[in-house]
Amino acid sequence: MTHLPALIADLGLILSVAAVTTLVFKKIKQPLVLGYIIAGVLVGPHVGFIPTVIDEASISVWSEIGVIFLLFSLGLEFSFKKVAQVGGTASVTTITTVVFMLAAGYFTGHFLGWGTMDSIFLGGILSISSTTIIIRAFEELGLKTQGFAGLVFGVLVIEDLVAILLLVLLSTVAVSQHFSGGAMLMELGKLGFFLILWFAGGIFLIPTILTRTRKLMNDETLLVVSIALCLTMVFLAVEAGFSAPLGAFIMGSLLAETVFAERIEHLVKPVKDLFGAIFFVSVGMLIDPGVLVTHWLPVLVLSLVVLVGQPMSSMAGALLAGQPLRRSVRAGMSLSQIGEFSFIIATLGMSLGVTSDFLYPIAVAVSAITTFTTPYMIKLSAPFADMLERALPQRWTQAIEQYSSQTDRVKATSDWRTLLRSYIVNVAIFSVLSLAVIMLGGPYLAQLFGDGFMGLSGRVLAGLMTLVLVLPFIWAMSFRRIKRAAYRHLWLNKRQLRGPLVTIELVRVLAAVLMLVLLVNEFFSTGWALLAAVVFTVLVTIVFRRRLHAFYLRMEDRFFTNLNQREQQKKRTDLAPWDMHLAELEVKAESIVVGRSLLELGLREKHGVNIVLIERGDRTIPAPSRDERLLPGDNLLIIGTDEQLVDLNRTLDTMIPDDTPKPLQKESIRLEKYRVLPRSPLIGQTISSTGLRKKGGALVAGIERGEQRMMNPESSLTFEQNDLVWLVGDADHIHGFMEGKASRE
Repeated sequence: MTHLPALIADLGLILSVAAVTTLVFKKIKQPLVLGYIIAGVLVGPHVGFIPTVIDEASISVWSEIGVIFLLFSLGLEFSFKKVAQVGGTASVTTITTVVFMLAAGYFTGHFLGWGTMDSIFLGGILSISSTTIIIRAFEELGLKTQGFAGLVFGVLVIEDLVAILLLVLLSTVAVSQHFSGGAMLMELGKLGFFLILWFAGGIFLIPTILTRTRKLMNDETLLVVSIALCLTMVFLAVEAGFSAPLGAFIMGSLLAETVFAERIEHLVKPVKDLFGAIFFVSVGMLIDPGVLVTHWLPVLVLSLVVLVGQPMSSMAGALLAGQPLRRSVRAGMSLSQIGEFSFIIATLGMSLGVTSDFLYPIAVAVSAITTFTTPYMIKLSAPFADMLERALPQRWTQAIEQYSSQTDRVKATSDWRTLLRSYIVNVAIFSVLSLAVIMLGGPYLAQLFGDGFMGLSGRVLAGLMTLVLVLPFIWAMSFRRIKRAAYRHLWLNKRQLRGPLVTIELVRVLAAVLMLVLLVNEFFSTGWALLAAVVFTVLVTIVFRRRLHAFYLRMEDRFFTNLNQREQQKKRTDLAPWDMHLAELEVKAESIVVGRSLLELGLREKHGVNIVLIERGDRTIPAPSRDERLLPGDNLLIIGTDEQLVDLNRTLDTMIPDDTPKPLQKESIRLEKYRVLPRSPLIGQTISSTGLRKKGGALVAGIERGEQRMMNPESSLTFEQNDLVWLVGDADHIHGFMEGKASRE
């Protein structure tokens, strides 16, 4: 008798219980995440009335894979360019919220009598809202096109990045067991180094490889390649001393900049859903209902802290960023829960052994309570904003409105700030690339050259080769002209800034010299090597400056082409005049608009909106014509006001009525025969005049008339008595049509 491995039996148990609970939660219109957690409680070791998971260690490994794919999917929705697009408003709101909730969690933990590490991790758990739950709530409530929803999505994007930073910082604190400013700065510097390196190298290489192999990328190949890239980055992140979720998130962010982003997201979704379900079930397995009964008071207190603290701090941050009162209130009340990142932070504390056993189930319980309240908080945000506008003194509301309008008008950036920012970015990026070549590529070259040849040692040859490889970065860092127009304008018109301009040029040169010092220290032992390296670099940059410049321009062009290829393909515009803005809506398969042309639908006439672009798989249709038909799965980029977009969304969400004839299945198509009897209404009528094709949905495949057989007869042929007619179509439709015609006659 064959033995069934415990892992397979456990997975069967987990997915079976999860299937039942999620069906129930789908029926009662609650987030599926809660269903998974309850399934975990049921199959966990603390509940005994159904079978329990046997091999918990293997399930833990599968749950780690679930975290990886969860973060990979979040990265696909993130993209580094979205950070720039959401701008300072979302950043200010996020920083205000996170700082406030970190402090609130820390002091609440001390108030409850918890230890320092428990309080620190509690602050991290309470500071990040749930992207999954908010997006799902907005979809169910039909609010994704609202103006405040754009602010919420921007905050969620920034919070995802902040959560990654929190994971790194909390790991450092957990290992050192105390706050160390130097250690923190070292970790942040290390993280910044690898983020810049992975971003620059990834954007330069990955879109190029995917584009050149595009013809080979069917769905199966693209799925395998995407997962391979994800797990490779996970390995690199772990080797660099970071967490596996960080690597998955970064690779997702890199792939989000490619034209394959939506396709990869679609392909990875089933994998993410499967492993994510296992992760959330494993979260529930760690919950001890007895602990929740014992610690019911902290659960209620922390739930109140989240339900009050998150909205208040988010409102304050949005107002500080210059948003109107109503939008700030609605955005703040939408950000009133904790979710998947809170579980990951709590799991981190448990895996490192620095938090108490009660913290994890309490965090999950708080997440469950705030998840249940999220839809109600979002629904109440509009009435609460109206009430607040009426309750506040008029001079307050006027001051807020004036501050908001002034903040919106302050868009201009001075030449000095533009130039300074460009110089900082330039030095940072090329310093990181130079360090990567020296510290990572150099040892590999030294190993490759081995004992050397022609009287030169392998280490000297590796140093010379590294110097050649790093020269383009040195040139770009120290000699390339940056923002020439701004620099010239400042030099000619702002004499007081000539000193600072010379200073930033010297800083560039010193940074390049520092890279050369590191290179010489790594490969050469003689004192004159640094001088020789500097002289060699200067001579090469003077003699080959044109070639270096051309080489750099090719690299820069490739980088920005890859970075912008997704936007170039879509050809989208960010122009949103007056109170109008761009929004994306999806055409569902059951929508009543499917198959109808834009002329038939009259969306502009009925709703006042314009369709800017239709995205259909890998194809985009900018400014579609009136004859373009909408198909299932089309993504529409539409410009309009909040009210117009909500009205349009109702139309798109209108489903085909139940009494509409359902599409035919090939299994229902049959070959039927009918005899034209003496009193048949078909006698004397042509095939076309009977309406067999249009009303009965049937084709006349053949007619037997005595000894004569006519296959696929012309539509002008007249039926005669005793004809044997062969019809092809849906049997039920044919029978109904023929019976109806006989009864009418």
